[in-house]
Amino acid sequence: MANGQIIVTGGSKGIGAAIAEELQGRGFDIVCLSRSGGGSIGHQIACDMTDEAAVKAAFEEAAARGPIAGLVNNAGVHIGGSIADLTVESFDKTIALNATAVMVAAREVYPHLRESGGTIVNIGSFFDKLGVPDNLAYCASKAAVAAMTRCMAVEWARDGIRVMNVAPGYIETDLNRDFLAREKVKAWMAQRIPTGAPGKPEDVSKLVAAIFDEQINFLTGETIYIDGAQGMNH
Repeated sequence: MANGQIIVTGGSKGIGAAIAEELQGRGFDIVCLSRSGGGSIGHQIACDMTDEAAVKAAFEEAAARGPIAGLVNNAGVHIGGSIADLTVESFDKTIALNATAVMVAAREVYPHLRESGGTIVNIGSFFDKLGVPDNLAYCASKAAVAAMTRCMAVEWARDGIRVMNVAPGYIETDLNRDFLAREKVKAWMAQRIPTGAPGKPEDVSKLVAAIFDEQINFLTGETIYIDGAQGMNH
């Protein structure tokens, strides 16, 4: 069993659940935070990641179980819509979960990692470097994740804490499977993604688990894109 717990936010379904399952399979003790607290992997804690007090309490509950060795900031939301019609409410809601919650969770885990080092993996998106119609809030929030990753990595390196940003492209999950199965969408994906199709949650989970497993101390602050080369496809 690996030493210490890894906290996975948004760990009850989708990519978060796949990450939690992969890490648990490799011997890590997993704590999953989600709004429902209803997942089946590891120790589950119900937590609204946009509620600062709830996040503090969740980390205290996890720490009471034992040492904390890492964090995966996976919880997120996607609210689309044209810029001309984008409301401040929708923008703020996106930033609150996709960016502010990442900062709060990292800040709360820092005291637990400071003594013996550890790893933080933030889940970004390849949209952080693209101009995507109807996605201003999402793109802005994920660009913020990449920027925060760099700042955290530089500031906390002296404490033996590594911080990485894993940025997926299109990943097939229960939430988007029907959409991705449409013939028009499949044809577009086949043309745009050099590998020919969207990725799977296990593609992301294996990469995240490898970052924890391999413990490459000189690797920190970077964004690793896992998008089938779509983001660089001209």
